[in-house]
Amino acid sequence: MTTSAETLQQKIVDSLGADLRASEVFRGQAWIEVASDAVTGVCRRLRDSADLAFTRLAALTAVDHWPAEPRFEMVYQLYSFPHQAFLGIRAFVAGETAALDSLEPVYPNAVWHEREVLDMFGIRFHGLSDPRRILMPTDWVGHPLRKDYPLGYEEVQFSFNAREIDRRKPYAAE
Repeated sequence: MTTSAETLQQKIVDSLGADLRASEVFRGQAWIEVASDAVTGVCRRLRDSADLAFTRLAALTAVDHWPAEPRFEMVYQLYSFPHQAFLGIRAFVAGETAALDSLEPVYPNAVWHEREVLDMFGIRFHGLSDPRRILMPTDWVGHPLRKDYPLGYEEVQFSFNAREIDRRKPYAAE
């Protein structure tokens, strides 16, 4: 049975109370904002509540708002099979030493998502069982999805700019 986003949002608002900073329905999906130190507890309540049953962590990622503070926005997507509905959760994390508690005790599959966020954004997760890099080589310096990460790229050669690029190469023969 599919539950409307508005009905689901009201159940969530009633369930979370003081931990909830904001809530809305956007394009047919309920969204909530919570404090970064409350994410694990909120997710545990959303999972364990028989009335809500958000038993699946579908996605977890981050957004870098540099140079604004708080710098990072954590975005979680939970899914409830009984309601056949997704729930978006936002939590903001400040600065260069960004860290929050791991969701792994609540959703074991969070380890993969959190490793990716750690690798790409440098956000640390307290209690993460396997904090190794997952995408970048182990000796890589920095976090490539941060907006202040230095760009060092080679211009891609297409047919329209091939001569210009070849002219810049020291070994090019014309």
